Amino acid sequence: MIKKMTSANMNDYNKSNDGFVVSGRIIPKYEDNTWTYTEEIFSEPYLKQYEYEEIDVSYTNEKGKAVFLYYGDNECIGQIRLRSNWNGYALIEEIGVRSDWRKQGIGTELLKKAIEWAKQKNFAGIMLETQDVNVSACHFYAKNNFVIGAVDNMLYSNFSTANEIAIFWYQKF
Repeated sequence: MIKKMTSANMNDYNKSNDGFVVSGRIIPKYEDNTWTYTEEIFSEPYLKQYEYEEIDVSYTNEKGKAVFLYYGDNECIGQIRLRSNWNGYALIEEIGVRSDWRKQGIGTELLKKAIEWAKQKNFAGIMLETQDVNVSACHFYAKNNFVIGAVDNMLYSNFSTANEIAIFWYQKF
């Protein structure tokens, strides 16, 4: 069941913030006005964990922001956070599903809810950014009709341990 986040269920926000295994990277290539990619597999995979974020109450009451929480077995197991972006697209700031619930269609349902929200608000499409080392996320977005729109090799360059590039994915309506 998907519920819009309210002040009553805000404490559920970080419950699906599990890490993921980095097993390789996506290598994007731009040629003839089209992005494609290949993959590099790492010899030693590692776990990547994002820090917990404090969620802003504005996501419960501002028209251009929303968080949707996915509940299973009476607990929050997934989330998607989005907002309006300056370019006329809805921006997915974060999407996550607890690791023990992945590969069951929960992320797809959250994505569908975000697309529904964006279409109701008459956005041109929906966009997001992920890192080249989040191969499973890149596959997920490609499977759900997103295309690479840009690559930024400087976004994480200030973090000495990152060694990642940002990939921006778009779905135009």
